[in-house]
Amino acid sequence: MSAPDTQDSPKISIVVPVYGCAGCLDELCARLKRSLDSFTTRYEIILVDDRSPDNAWAAITKIQTDYPQVKGIRLSRNFGQHIAISAGLAAARGDYAVVMDGDLQDPPEKIPELYAKLKEGHDLVLARRSQRSHSFFRHAAARVYFRLMRLLTGENIDGSYGTFSLLSRKVIDGFLQFGERERHYLFILHWLGFKIGTIDYDHAKRSVGRSSYSLMRLLRHGADGLFFQATVLLRWIVALGLLFAVLGAMLAVYFVYGYFAHGSAEGWTSVVVLILICTGVLLFSMGVIGLYIGKIFDQAKERPLYVIDAVIERSASW
Repeated sequence: MSAPDTQDSPKISIVVPVYGCAGCLDELCARLKRSLDSFTTRYEIILVDDRSPDNAWAAITKIQTDYPQVKGIRLSRNFGQHIAISAGLAAARGDYAVVMDGDLQDPPEKIPELYAKLKEGHDLVLARRSQRSHSFFRHAAARVYFRLMRLLTGENIDGSYGTFSLLSRKVIDGFLQFGERERHYLFILHWLGFKIGTIDYDHAKRSVGRSSYSLMRLLRHGADGLFFQATVLLRWIVALGLLFAVLGAMLAVYFVYGYFAHGSAEGWTSVVVLILICTGVLLFSMGVIGLYIGKIFDQAKERPLYVIDAVIERSASW
């Protein structure tokens, strides 16, 4: 039995986005309680129901009667994992916040180690998956994705990291200042620039349900990251357009020279191919620019990041 906390002891908020893992929540809360009771009694568990299709809100309501530390937040519709994390962090009252998945692949038993690492002088601690339970395809796709992001943004982000992390209050406050809709949890943390610590852990296999990230959702999430985390792609389009303009001018000089030197220019097939290639590049470039404009339009509406449908909680006992 741990000693009671004093007023100077930290209060930790556990933020868990919930989607497709209702069957894990009871065991998750039990393991969280055992892990957190080992070094603090002042904590809250925030379960954010991102409109999970497996009736997670009923499970959260039942669990809240057994665990008074649980606070349930139900969003009005599905907004996505990273928005659900933002909703949980906005509701967090602790001096520190742990962000983790609800499917038991992130072990609650690692939280004391996260906290100990942060106390070494770090502002936040990220947990790196030394072994991953994802499929070979998803693991390979993640490596390609983060390499592309490193190339586009210059940020050296390791794909072995997930959302499992511990944040101090100043990091939480900094994170909550972000208002853009297209967000990636890890990219924001790296952008903030605070001192980061790291621990390693084994990524457990999913015991209940299946990942909410289908192939199409992964591709959409990857595209959002590649296109909208940086404007480097627009500069590449400008450079590509300049390159084709120079090549076009050189070809024009070549054809004019051929006309006066040898008569009518030959090779109309190559001209048609060049026209098709240039048209394809133009259409692709216009499409990318259109996507950026569409995202700017969405952002300019200034709609809320999320809407809360319901909240259940008890008064804190500390």
